[in-house]
Amino acid sequence: MSAKILIVTGDAAESLEVLYPHQRLREEGYDVHIAAPARKKLRLVVHDFEPGFDTYTEKPGYTWPADLAFSEIDPGRYAALVVPGGRAPEYLRNDPELRKILKSFFDTDKPVAQICHGPLLTAAVGALRGRRVTAYPALELDMQAAGATFQDAEAVVDGTLVSSRCWPDHSRWMREFLTVLRAKAPVS
Repeated sequence: MSAKILIVTGDAAESLEVLYPHQRLREEGYDVHIAAPARKKLRLVVHDFEPGFDTYTEKPGYTWPADLAFSEIDPGRYAALVVPGGRAPEYLRNDPELRKILKSFFDTDKPVAQICHGPLLTAAVGALRGRRVTAYPALELDMQAAGATFQDAEAVVDGTLVSSRCWPDHSRWMREFLTVLRAKAPVS
């Protein structure tokens, strides 16, 4: 039986930051589940940069089913966690069920991959204090307020935590995360 990986997300998550790790980890042989506030068809989004805009723009992206609701998750059954970005982390960090899930992964030192705005979730459970991380560059002050040392890099590895800025950094992010996974939770 292969190790299980959990992706936690919701509506308005960045399409590429949900689907790329989902497919890449399955390709490696992991059993990957997507959890959200409820079992439903998630509406993902596409963030991109356009001339004349001071920040990214948002367009509708893919729809994708959530396999499980947060309330159905037993974190002990999963070997690792992926936390995508987009706008979803802004409201998901207020979900008490999700905060319990996140805390469990950090309390047991399981591998966690976070990207873009995903670190808003891990910051909400106090898991970034004293750690080195990266995130979407506009979150540098948020990461510092959470007690982390921010590094503007494609990927930052701090123990079992692997963080990345945004979807253009996927290759480096997943390469680093897979290195951690193969050591801590190899495919059986």
